Amino acid sequence: MTTAAGLIVLAALVVAGAAVSGSWLLVTVAAGLGVVLGAAATRITYTELVVSRVEAARDRADQAKAYNELTEARTSEHAAYVAEVQARIAEREQALDELELALSLSQRRAATSTRKRNAEGRRAAGLQVRVTEAEERARTAQLRIAELEQEVVALRAELESVTAAWHGMDYQRRHA
Repeated sequence: MTTAAGLIVLAALVVAGAAVSGSWLLVTVAAGLGVVLGAAATRITYTELVVSRVEAARDRADQAKAYNELTEARTSEHAAYVAEVQARIAEREQALDELELALSLSQRRAATSTRKRNAEGRRAAGLQVRVTEAEERARTAQLRIAELEQEVVALRAELESVTAAWHGMDYQRRHA
């Protein structure tokens, strides 16, 4: 850019010097030289502009390539995260199913124990020792039921939090 400005200044000085001399031939030659120097300055400026635009386009292409690579990396990371979350959800659901089955079995055992205890109590007063043992088994089963119910509640809460986090990441991925 400074070369082009120098050419313009030189052309102005030549034209001013020729005008001061008063010779029409010198003024005409100076004017022609001024036009040539102006054209050269314009060409230099145009070339610098084209070069700067090419460099800017190259920079934008490099940025786009880097962004595409970053997007691919994030996409693969997200896919891995989704697979991990889905695996954890499947594990939690399986554990929940197992606990529900154990709870159901414990409730059936408790109901069976209670029925047996009532039947034995009505059948014979002499079997009091057996009745006491059945009551103890029923209490133990009821405690186990309470423990299993607490585990079910805890696992459901954990499942809901993992599911909510997964849905939040899915929402962020769609709006990123």
